Amino acid sequence: MSRTLRCGLIGAGIGASRLSAALEIMCVAHGMTLAFTAIDSDADPEFDFDDTVEMLRLDGWDGVTVTHPWKPHAADWAGDRMVSGTETLGAANTLTFSPIRGHNTDFTGFLAAWRAVMDRPPGSVAVAGAGGVARAVVPALIALGAGPVTIWDHNAAAASALAVLTGASAIPAAAAADAVRAAEGLVNATPLGMHGHPGTAIPAALFGRQAWAFDAVYTPTNTPFLTDARRAGLSVMTGFDLFRHMAMDSFTAYTGHRPDPAPTLAALDALRPD
Repeated sequence: MSRTLRCGLIGAGIGASRLSAALEIMCVAHGMTLAFTAIDSDADPEFDFDDTVEMLRLDGWDGVTVTHPWKPHAADWAGDRMVSGTETLGAANTLTFSPIRGHNTDFTGFLAAWRAVMDRPPGSVAVAGAGGVARAVVPALIALGAGPVTIWDHNAAAASALAVLTGASAIPAAAAADAVRAAEGLVNATPLGMHGHPGTAIPAALFGRQAWAFDAVYTPTNTPFLTDARRAGLSVMTGFDLFRHMAMDSFTAYTGHRPDPAPTLAALDALRPD
């Protein structure tokens, strides 16, 4: 009898997520079945993160994946049970229940995606956003040798906290234009560009000397930010590049099985949004 992976996704406005389809591909490859439930916190005005996760754990789920805006809450829930190397990130995107662990496969997935897509060190980086995904991407960039890294966010306290955590510099949003113009790499770690969140965090008028751009948004893949970056001649890494590697790492966290990268990445590519 095949094993059933019981998991799901908690987040706000998650109807366009490809995670269940990605996990289904990997389950089939490993002779498993998938029982997946999406939990959209926007649909429940009484939603309580801790109560929901505890209910899932007691119901026998293997774990749950967590996205915007609940990644810091997931790290708080995991407490000192974050896996080695992610204890200081302040965000988790995958919780497993047997044993209880908090994982940040955004962090490991970004490292793998960068090494697969880019052929250069990051250099100096300007980062828009200091939320859950930035808590993975900024430390990953620094681990890859990036510097200096400059962060801004409409929540100035969040930017300052991430700067203290990582050794990056926090600046007021009003100073972002100068940071963008001076940077070698640009990162959108805000929801802007996602379905339901129109716009761009970094205006096209600021593109010039930069070499590369990354957008954490992957639905759609071709966000206005990355479209502008391509037109300006920058190399780009998409949120979908991160998504594929993140999904493989999450499957490993849930099941203990590591997918074979080459065929799995090729299979997952069929899920690429427009």
